[in-house]
Amino acid sequence: MRIRTFFALRLNNSVVRQLADHADSLCEYDRKLEVNWVDSDHYHLTLCFLGDTALEQVEQLEILTKKQLKDERSFQVCLAKVSYYEISQRLSLIAALPAENEALKSLQKSVANMVKTAGIKSDLADFKPHITLGKLPNTNKLKHPKKWPELNLHSLADSVVLLQSKQGEHGSVYTPLFEVDLQDLA
Repeated sequence: MRIRTFFALRLNNSVVRQLADHADSLCEYDRKLEVNWVDSDHYHLTLCFLGDTALEQVEQLEILTKKQLKDERSFQVCLAKVSYYEISQRLSLIAALPAENEALKSLQKSVANMVKTAGIKSDLADFKPHITLGKLPNTNKLKHPKKWPELNLHSLADSVVLLQSKQGEHGSVYTPLFEVDLQDLA
């Protein structure tokens, strides 16, 4: 059996509420109702999308993640802006993007190495960590704002979670498969 999976960071509730407010303010540009807006309960910072993953690989990933991240320290992530982000030939996102951050880059690289070690092919060449606020087809008529919102929101990255993504009646349903805590900043 294969399931769709991805690695992510959870966000604190205050940041989730503020991102939801920004998403609400962007709805006015979705006049053709093309954007599938994500429910704020599902907001997370995606580190790496794995796609179809065998259950045996999930078990291997959990072992690798616990071993690889046992000494990783938690860190602050600054969400810098909202932007339009094409992720494939068919799909685009309205996403919150983090500011440049060496700790985030390092964590993403560690996760990518674990994915590769587990024998999962994941194309990370153009992948940017992001928070999906809305999804829409690339062939859309979205009227872009003159200036996308600047954010300056901060959230503590204190654990890495592998989530399963399943299509539900009202969008994707995310189920945590395992979570590994990062070492406390203090």
